[in-house]
Amino acid sequence: MPHDTVRHRYLLLATGGISLLAGLDAALLRLGVWAPVGGELAAHLPGRHGILMVLGFLGTLIALERAVALRTPWGYAAPACTGAGGVTLALGVPVPFGAVFLVDGAVLLLLVYAALYRRRKDTTVAVEALGALAALVAALLWMRIDVPHLLPWLATFVIATIAAERVELARIHLPAHSADIMLFLVLGLVATSTATLLIGDPGARAFGLVQLVVVGWLGHHDIARRTVHGNGLPRFSAAAMLLGYGWLAVAGAIWLVAGRPADNTTYDIAVHATFIGFAMSMVFAHAPVILPGVVRRPLPYHPAMWSLLAVLHLGLAVRVVGALTTNTPVWTSGSVVTVLALAVFPPSMILLSVLGGRPRAATAAGRAARPESPSRPSASPESTRR
Repeated sequence: MPHDTVRHRYLLLATGGISLLAGLDAALLRLGVWAPVGGELAAHLPGRHGILMVLGFLGTLIALERAVALRTPWGYAAPACTGAGGVTLALGVPVPFGAVFLVDGAVLLLLVYAALYRRRKDTTVAVEALGALAALVAALLWMRIDVPHLLPWLATFVIATIAAERVELARIHLPAHSADIMLFLVLGLVATSTATLLIGDPGARAFGLVQLVVVGWLGHHDIARRTVHGNGLPRFSAAAMLLGYGWLAVAGAIWLVAGRPADNTTYDIAVHATFIGFAMSMVFAHAPVILPGVVRRPLPYHPAMWSLLAVLHLGLAVRVVGALTTNTPVWTSGSVVTVLALAVFPPSMILLSVLGGRPRAATAAGRAARPESPSRPSASPESTRR
């Protein structure tokens, strides 16, 4: 079991990074363009793209941040398992072996949330725990069900985690019982995810409706609406969050109107609006705030961050236009641009951290980590279902 040292945290971050790189390589292969790893070595990757990105990469980041918050060695077993699951899948090991690691990681993440809740009875932790439950369901079902049928569960994992973090950080600016409201809404996501599996389109439309209510409530109450008028990092993070809310609303509208995405255009837009437009934009927004507490190094704001954020969202917008117009070159170009933005972001953060100065003292890092608070966290459009 990993000990709580910075070196082990770097190691766990690296496993998440491997999932990200493998997932991006898989994306390029699915697009039918050149990829760094191709041929027989990467033949297994396209079918694992979605799971690598959501449970392998995002799952490891979320579990690691929560382990840092818990401040007990056993908590690091959660990101160790999700990271191992992603690496195993990236290396081409049969799916059941990787899935077992992901299941174990989700179970351990639930235990981490249980320990955090016992420490301080905070409803936002219960909201995050529902997200971990959704990740567990997705990991369990993935061995029997294709990823398109798991989308509501994967989306609930991401939405619940981020929503809980936003409610926690903005608590003093929110109406009374905001955490209880979010708990009720996320329970709605879990219920409608179940309904989507059982009854199809009616459940999917209900899922889209609840998703729109969640994003509408967050978008209305989040302090990002105020801080976007500021300067520096607060403005950057707020812009990234508000853009993310916009894309999540697009995905929710598709679910509500179309039901379970039956054609490849609506599927492509709904998936990438959720996991690139929303989830990855939130990663961009929170990385400069959360990573210093995890790796105990400063990560200073730099205006160049705006360029990466702009490239990410511009690429996604171009992809959506290409999908809607069935223009394969435009769709492919936008898709490649988003891959490049995601590939460049981690080394950019590393460079800023290296240039940012000496490692911070443990006490300062502990304060930055906010240990008592929840985590912050030849193809065409017709061939993207995964």
